[in-house]
Amino acid sequence: MNAYTLVLALHSWTRWLVLIFGLIALFRAFSGWQGRRQWAGADNGMGAAFVGSMHLQLLLGLILYFGLSPYGVKAFETAGGAVMKDAGSRFFAVEHLVGMILAVVAAQVGRTLSKKATDPVLKHKKAFTWFLIALVLVLLMIPWGIWNPARPAFRL
Repeated sequence: MNAYTLVLALHSWTRWLVLIFGLIALFRAFSGWQGRRQWAGADNGMGAAFVGSMHLQLLLGLILYFGLSPYGVKAFETAGGAVMKDAGSRFFAVEHLVGMILAVVAAQVGRTLSKKATDPVLKHKKAFTWFLIALVLVLLMIPWGIWNPARPAFRL
């Protein structure tokens, strides 16, 4: 197994951590907001797990993009402007990267704003709003096998 295959497998598996932690954090934020409950340590912990897994995923993705993957910056070196004319290549070379960076920013903004808010219900509302934005972006930018059956849900 070479470095590209290893990091790609880690990047593929880590997406499931992002989705699991994100859904739990989103559920806790929504139920806290609607139930008008106090901000608990578990709320903070799930937000931290979500944002932390997002940062790990971004790091793995950047290693792939700038160093190992033929679909990252190397796509521009070898194909030049042709990468922008092919939807599949453009997705990985531009759209996936930009969308996921925006998702990480949204998740981090949600965590930061929820920590700074003084009212517990407002903490939950801010976390819910920004975590939802982050998760929608993640779900849109994951290259699901639904659209391309050749893409595995779990890489080995």
